[in-house]
Amino acid sequence: MSGDLGTSSSSGGGSSAGLSPGSDSDSSGVVCGGRGGSGGMRGALSRSWSLESLRSATAALPDGALDPALRADEAGSEEDLYEDVHSSSHHYSHPGGGGEQLAINELISDGSVVCAEALWDHVTMDDQELGFKAGDVIEVMDATNREWWWGRVADGEGWFPASFVRLRVNQDEPADDEELGTGHGGAGDGGAEAQSSKDQMRTNVINEILSTERDYIKHLRDICEGYIRQCRKRADMFSEEQLRTIFGNIEDIYRCQKAFVKALEQKFNRERPHLSELGACFLEHQADFQIYSEYCNNHPNACVELSRLAKLSKYVYFFEACRLLQKMIDISLDGFLLTPVQKICKYPLQLAELLKYTPPQHRDFKDVEAALHAMKNVAQLINERKRRLENIDKIAQWQSSIEDWEGEDLLVRSSELIHSGELTRVTQPQARSQQRMFFLFDHQLIYCKKDLLRRDVLYYKGRVDMDGLEVVDLEDGKDKELHVSVRNAFRLRCGPTGESHLLCAKKPEQKQRWLRAFAREREQVRLDQETGFSITQLQRKQAMLNASKQQALGKPKALGRPYYLTRQKHPALPASLPQQQVLVLAEPKRKPSTFWHSISRLAPFRK
Repeated sequence: MSGDLGTSSSSGGGSSAGLSPGSDSDSSGVVCGGRGGSGGMRGALSRSWSLESLRSATAALPDGALDPALRADEAGSEEDLYEDVHSSSHHYSHPGGGGEQLAINELISDGSVVCAEALWDHVTMDDQELGFKAGDVIEVMDATNREWWWGRVADGEGWFPASFVRLRVNQDEPADDEELGTGHGGAGDGGAEAQSSKDQMRTNVINEILSTERDYIKHLRDICEGYIRQCRKRADMFSEEQLRTIFGNIEDIYRCQKAFVKALEQKFNRERPHLSELGACFLEHQADFQIYSEYCNNHPNACVELSRLAKLSKYVYFFEACRLLQKMIDISLDGFLLTPVQKICKYPLQLAELLKYTPPQHRDFKDVEAALHAMKNVAQLINERKRRLENIDKIAQWQSSIEDWEGEDLLVRSSELIHSGELTRVTQPQARSQQRMFFLFDHQLIYCKKDLLRRDVLYYKGRVDMDGLEVVDLEDGKDKELHVSVRNAFRLRCGPTGESHLLCAKKPEQKQRWLRAFAREREQVRLDQETGFSITQLQRKQAMLNASKQQALGKPKALGRPYYLTRQKHPALPASLPQQQVLVLAEPKRKPSTFWHSISRLAPFRK
């Protein structure tokens, strides 16, 4: 694109004035179809419906057509790659947006089971929200709201962010051979029809992989050409260091993804898509995917910097002008920059579904199996880092709720709550016993006292340095050092200082949980040292600032039930979701939580 931005007062204004990461930002996250769709909401060869048929039922453009605005600026801007890209229909949308969102709700109202797979962990602090882990299957029960869906897993029901999941391409299993044989009067015909159904399901997954990759390349190109190129022309507004903070290594990702998509296109069998062999492409490029780790580690810094720039009107207008000049969809920059984080977590789910519909005798079976294992390892590392970085906000909020806090902030050394619970602390002199709440973080153990009248209020009483600490399991009976009888006890002995802490649990199983937690804490510290995980000073500062702001707001008022859920039995979702400062890997805008004002549950990091 050849456009240029003169000054910050050029065209703009609009919706980008506030940052709302994750809101409608999953442009690569929509489950798309492609060529060879099933042609209807329910395939003729299967009891299932696929999202490919849903896409073709709600698509804004006919098959084979492309938005002229996208076609106009392709000439000369890319390699031959886009000659193949233009031959299929693909466009951006949020998984819960537009006609597709209506179609999903229509299927739900008709009694169809709509399933989605979690891209990453959703750590919940609210009884009305649904907690899950990456890879969990969630039954979507209500997709009326664009950003928050109501769903069910084995443990219960609740709200969850729509951008945290990927809708399955094939929602049901293909019909069994026996049923098809019975229904059509011949085992031979039934077997052939069942195989044809499985081939179609594999085709659906392959089409989704290719379609989302094409969308993703377009998305990366828009960021590089629409934002980075224009920012570099304004040295008075952006330094190179600042651009590196905002965009990370997204240009390197763009180059790698172009090569990856070209390899996928070469392996795609246009005549018989189910025979395509895509597994080898993932294996050949698995080393390239490691660059996503650098991007994901930097992404919280990008969110902090964008939050800062959002307070300056000239940057708001400039970014909006970039978006309009590049003809990009109406999402703020932080939403666009979230896409690579979502993309790398989506690959294992796509490969798992591809493997599911790849028979063992297929030439691609072993490569898909190996690719799934490789991409799981990449995504697992990134998902874990994301979860840890999300926790720093929660740790800061927890600390701000503790009365009479002393010493350095928790985030100076810690980033993970390992375990918590009530223990009896036996102290000298006279072996006095005290009931205390203990919170085990990496590197340190914090203990607090409950308020006698308000049991939801905790007072800081001290901390124990876990580095260089020895945990001693004690037998029931008389303690040799304090000369008192103890049960379910263990001692924490600080080697350098000789300081000792005698602690007792109420039950043997509680003691064992604590002993296992101490072992996990040491393992967590070791892994952090090996992987180089750490919290930057900027992230720490922003987390504490967010916590102080949230504490100043106080307890939120009760929220009313929106009109579109008046007949639903589940709890209400706020009609308008507040924007919040974001330093973690950009969750969608969250509902206000009352959790930190009812600490009596004492489970601040329940999943």
